[in-house]
Amino acid sequence: MPVDLTAHDSDCHAGGHRLRVRTLGRWTADEPVLVFLHEGLGSITQWRDFPQALCEATGLPGLVYDRYGYGQSEALNEPRPDDFLQQEAHTLADLLTQFRIGQPVILGHSDGGTIALMVAALYPDRIRAVVTEAAHVLFEPITRQGLSAVYERFQTDLQLQEGLARHHGANTHAMVTQWAQTWLRPSLADWSMLDMLPAITCPVLALQGSDDDHGSPQQLRDIGKGVSGPVDCVMLDSCGHVPHFQARERVMTEISRFLSRVR
Repeated sequence: MPVDLTAHDSDCHAGGHRLRVRTLGRWTADEPVLVFLHEGLGSITQWRDFPQALCEATGLPGLVYDRYGYGQSEALNEPRPDDFLQQEAHTLADLLTQFRIGQPVILGHSDGGTIALMVAALYPDRIRAVVTEAAHVLFEPITRQGLSAVYERFQTDLQLQEGLARHHGANTHAMVTQWAQTWLRPSLADWSMLDMLPAITCPVLALQGSDDDHGSPQQLRDIGKGVSGPVDCVMLDSCGHVPHFQARERVMTEISRFLSRVR
């Protein structure tokens, strides 16, 4: 019998802030739920139809949300602290409790992938599995270069500005500025979460594009050798920083195969 994956949007408070949440279907506390974490300039709507399609392909319900300062969630009005990723991980744990998700499968892209790994490290008994796309576990020169290029382009590219504004509204400029200026702080020049990886004991699927301009293959290698639980690392040929768009069929296949083993 097909799973009812009707989308429902609502607001909730988690981590001290109002967040916009989209649920795809319903669930009980003892069944797996796909939880989607967007990239550093992302939102619910920027995933497009990927969450719905993956939920349909796997037969699992899902939850997608705009992190604090993004999309239709509460606007960010203060500088992010250096440990903002850890704070996002704690917010996610709060969200899982509120929505009674007892068996979360966390799927994160870019910064969202990093947060997915962090929540699995900080709450190892609460996470069923993790899927990452283009996650960062250390801040490389290529990461800085890719980030700086996007920020510089945003200053003059009206098409990029208008495109992001469709998803983030009046908060767009503050969102982009905070994202870039936080990562470019001298205090984060040597940022790394390598010391947290051994605490991850759940199954992990790590995906990265061979042409990712925000991270080298070292990211994938470090995830593979760093986590304590079972891990699959997959390099996607001829793919950049957004695998779920640039290599969609392969990503859907890899995730579906991984989840069939996890379940």
